[in-house]
Amino acid sequence: MKWDVFLDAFPIVISGIGITLGLTIASFLFALIFGFFWTFTQRIPIKPIAWIFTWIMEFIRSTPPLVQLFFIYYAYPMVPHIGMTLDPFTSATLGLGIHFSTYIGEVYRSGIEGVEKGQWEASTALNFSTRQKWTKVILPQAIPPTIPMIGNYLIILFKEVPLASTIGVIGIMQLAQDYGAKSWNYLEPLTIVAILFLILSYPSAILINKLEKKMNRRFDKKEAIKTTHSREGAVM
Repeated sequence: MKWDVFLDAFPIVISGIGITLGLTIASFLFALIFGFFWTFTQRIPIKPIAWIFTWIMEFIRSTPPLVQLFFIYYAYPMVPHIGMTLDPFTSATLGLGIHFSTYIGEVYRSGIEGVEKGQWEASTALNFSTRQKWTKVILPQAIPPTIPMIGNYLIILFKEVPLASTIGVIGIMQLAQDYGAKSWNYLEPLTIVAILFLILSYPSAILINKLEKKMNRRFDKKEAIKTTHSREGAVM
């Protein structure tokens, strides 16, 4: 390790932290929103249509995100009549966002399926519209338990963001590679990248772990209350 090279490379590499964090946030927000699309396509009553969307979702999850980034940035503009050129940041946002939305969609689905059947029946008995049923009854109960898992996917997405350097997104990874190519010193700038990812991801992992434990305690408490009520009802 050459400390003079390390100190010289540090301000250059860290200048790309804004792009890296911005891409992470943009991709994650896209995944959070688009995840609902996959969730609701699984609930389409017409089985052949639901199966088609399921196959598309499985195809996206089964192919590497790097290939998807290359397709969106390089191949998609060449599609006749519908192709359009996208800048690297937009391509990376779409590529990573769509890829991770398939996983988050499954998280949403598990949360929705965890809502008790009685809640669905109660919202129907109250004559709620479809929108009211989802916004006032189902989603407020389905989403909170999924927050820890969604947080884990945020950390995973953050670690996948360096892939965007392959299509020209000037984040910390691209700046480190550029510095190494110019100076023939790769160890120092790549070490800086590793340190930055550790500094940003490790505290997030600890926070999510604590949040998960808190949610589990809340869930266990609710289950205990339900068990107590059911026993009291049985005695009466």
